[in-house]
Amino acid sequence: MISKKKKGASKPRRAAKPAAEKNKAWNLRLYVAGQTSKSISAIANLKRICEQHMPVRYHIEVIDLMQKPQLAVNDQIVAIPTLIRKVPEPMRRIIGDLSATERVLIGLDLVPAKANQA
Repeated sequence: MISKKKKGASKPRRAAKPAAEKNKAWNLRLYVAGQTSKSISAIANLKRICEQHMPVRYHIEVIDLMQKPQLAVNDQIVAIPTLIRKVPEPMRRIIGDLSATERVLIGLDLVPAKANQA
């Protein structure tokens, strides 16, 4: 059976996916090892990047593997410092002190990667 729309009939409303994603907080987990210079730098760089470039709410969890080494197994941490973005999916992993802001933004999908020009 084919049904025709009446004039002035409104279209069925769909939940706006981008708006729903904007309301979700990002879950960022930073693995460090003690109070080394790279660990301190990674924490400071992550906070700066989030404050300046995050369009949504975010939650940063800093995990010191010197105090809780068993937590490295779940996220398969092989190098430190390592930043894991669990939410929004897909999961992203960035290794290093996060000093290369442009690369971190691309890695977190906050800005699109530039196309290579030949």
